[in-house]
Amino acid sequence: MRHCLRFAESFPDEQIVSALQRQLSWTHLKALIYLDDPLKRDFYAEMCRIEGWSTRTLEKKIGSMLYERTALSRKPEKLIEQELAALRDTDKLTPDLVFRDPYFLDFLGLTGMFQEKDLEAAILREMESFILELGVGFSFVARQKRITLDGDDFYIDLLFFHRRLHCLVVVELKLDKFRPEHKGQMELYLRWLDKYERQEGESAPIGMILCAGKKQEQIELLELGKSGIHVAEYLTDSLPKEVLQAKLRKTIADARKRLENRDAGRIAENVAKLLEGE
Repeated sequence: MRHCLRFAESFPDEQIVSALQRQLSWTHLKALIYLDDPLKRDFYAEMCRIEGWSTRTLEKKIGSMLYERTALSRKPEKLIEQELAALRDTDKLTPDLVFRDPYFLDFLGLTGMFQEKDLEAAILREMESFILELGVGFSFVARQKRITLDGDDFYIDLLFFHRRLHCLVVVELKLDKFRPEHKGQMELYLRWLDKYERQEGESAPIGMILCAGKKQEQIELLELGKSGIHVAEYLTDSLPKEVLQAKLRKTIADARKRLENRDAGRIAENVAKLLEGE
C-alpha cells in the first residue's frame, strides 16, 4: 500500500501512467518512485522504456548517476521538461540524452602511466563493457580507420554507428586534457566521413573526444556543439560516491548558471537594440 501511495504521488498524470504500465514492470516502477527529483524520475522512466532496461540495469544506471552525467541535466529545468516531453511523444533520442560526461572506464584495469595505444587496446579487449558504458544503440565499426587526404594518412581511433541517432560516431582518445587543436582534427574526420562514408538516410556524423580533463570556458568559446563535437572526461579509477556526487552537482550548477547568464545577456542586448531603434 505504501508503494502504491508513493506511485500515485510520483505519477499523477494518468496518460503517462498508462503508457509506462504497458512497458515497465512493477519492480521498475518501484525503483523510480523513490527518486525525489521529478525530472530525474521522468528521465529514467523514458530511457528505461525506450532502451528496454531490466530492473537490474535501471538500478545500476541510477547508482552510476547517469542522469547527472548527461548534457541534458546541465540545461535549465524548462528546457529539460521540453526535451523529455518530446522524447515521450516521439521516442526520438538526441545527442544530449546519449552522450555522457564523465565516462567510467575503471573496468579497463589501467593503472600508473599508460599510452593512448594501451587505452585503445584495453577498450578493444573490454569492448562489451565499453559499449555498455557508452549506452544502448552503439555498434562498433572500425579501429584505426585510415583516411587519406592529399597523400597524407590519418587514423580515426574508434568508429561506431548509433542506431537511434542514425549516424556514424567518431571516438578520439586523448591521454591529456582537451586542447583547442583537437577541434580541427575532429572536424577534418567528420567532414571526410560526411563526404565519403555517409549513407543515404543517415544523419551527419558526430564526434566525441574522450580526454583526461577539460576547461569548460574553452569548450563554450569554441562552440563545439555547432560542429557536432562532444567533449567528455573519462575516469580510469573509481571515485568515492560522495566525491562524485559533489563533482557532478557542481558541474550541473555551474552549467545552468552560465546558461542563465548568457540568456540574460542576450535579453539585455535585444532590449538595448530596441531602445536604440526608438
